[in-house]
Amino acid sequence: MLAAMPPTPPPVPEPGEPRVRDRGDACPGALRLHSADDGRLARLRLPAGRLTAHQVEVLADAAETLGDGSISITSRGNAELRGLADGCGTELAALLAEAGLLPSRTHERVRNIVASPASGLDGLGAADVQLWARELDSHLLSAPWASALSGRFLFVLDDGRGDVAGLGGDVTLVAVGGGEAELHVGGRAVRLAASDAPSAALAAAGGFLAAAAEAGTGAWRVRELPPGYGADLAECGVAGEPVPAPALPHGPPPAPGVLGPAALSVLAPLGRLTAARLRALLPADEVRLTPWRGAVVAGTDPGRLPLLDAAGLITRPDSPWAGVTACTGRPGCAKSLADVRADAAPGPAARRPVPPGHPARPVLPVHFSGCERRCGHPHGAWTDVLATGDDSYRVDGVPTPRTALPDAVTKARTTR
Repeated sequence: MLAAMPPTPPPVPEPGEPRVRDRGDACPGALRLHSADDGRLARLRLPAGRLTAHQVEVLADAAETLGDGSISITSRGNAELRGLADGCGTELAALLAEAGLLPSRTHERVRNIVASPASGLDGLGAADVQLWARELDSHLLSAPWASALSGRFLFVLDDGRGDVAGLGGDVTLVAVGGGEAELHVGGRAVRLAASDAPSAALAAAGGFLAAAAEAGTGAWRVRELPPGYGADLAECGVAGEPVPAPALPHGPPPAPGVLGPAALSVLAPLGRLTAARLRALLPADEVRLTPWRGAVVAGTDPGRLPLLDAAGLITRPDSPWAGVTACTGRPGCAKSLADVRADAAPGPAARRPVPPGHPARPVLPVHFSGCERRCGHPHGAWTDVLATGDDSYRVDGVPTPRTALPDAVTKARTTR
């Protein structure tokens, strides 16, 4: 039930040389558990981040009874359980299968689908891409060959608002209105009927696997294909009109607060939800974990927002904790040089409230990393806080002692 992960990363190619992978990826899953300093780690793929109310309860129970009592939200809106005991794999798999969180043992690591989390809830966007996500997931599970995709291969479905289009998808779908969508793969784009979008995304993934096999470099992702190799969309059955590949739309993620008449958005402090905080999101029709390490709660009373604030969730965009993320750090990760989660607490300047009538200060996301790998860092522009020792960091490359970290981070986030 438990599969060991290789202890070292693959070699980095020389500049100008294509990356060559001589093994499959080592991403953890629900069945392939990763061994960390704080116990085993399981990563649950949640297409579009979606959890039913029952699945929320099961995940909270699993965290309490099998793990360390918390759930980490990844930069793809997936969920991680940490602190798992060595022998819990069979019990965990049974819990997840009963709740519908493990629909396939062969495909569970390839269900990497990010979709605009507020789609269909707030009146924005050109299509409800949450429906695309469910259809695409069904196609993935029904295609035996899709299990050969890397656990890092990513589908991104954007409803036209631009919140997720820039998250580095291998196959990206963007709703453009008028019943149409654009499919982007490797710098090329085609326009097609929105009703064909999920099946076209799967076909493009098949085209990638064919190109990867022809290249012979073991590529895990589209950007790793050598020059001259790429998914031939027409050959793999995508019926669309080639169009110039425009820049992908770029819009803000949903801000913490009320989203619509029956939905709200919150963030998890440092991307971690205790089991109690996860349960606090209920009652709801569903909970959608987001790539910004939060949750969109659908089918709930927006008047519950103060209760979620009292539970310790981030409910306001001007919270000093908004946009602050960190890797696991010490003591959970042996490679980390510092307890970055403890050091990520905002300083007094960041906590100072904005005076009434004054616009909120624009701030960049900030990510605290315990080592050069920078696991889980955001996409786009962000303030880079890297541990270089027990008491030393670099903030956007500038050496900074730990004692000066809060003010240096606050300044870096607000002066770009």
